[in-house]
Amino acid sequence: MGLVRLRIRELADARGWTIKDVSEHSGVVYSTLRTYARSTGMATVDVTALIKLARVFDVAIEDLIEVVEE
Repeated sequence: MGLVRLRIRELADARGWTIKDVSEHSGVVYSTLRTYARSTGMATVDVTALIKLARVFDVAIEDLIEVVEE
């Protein structure tokens, strides 16, 4: 099973946002974002959160995801 890492920290940094700012802008719970931002590889991710994050960063979902292990 592949693992993915979400590029939340990089995208937030590019806007000068903290993870808390991302939470406020996206509506994704802060603790969830903190877990996603700290993880080096996850097997599952909430699709609703991905959609919200893609919208707030104005990127395609594919641009949020980095495959770290296949």
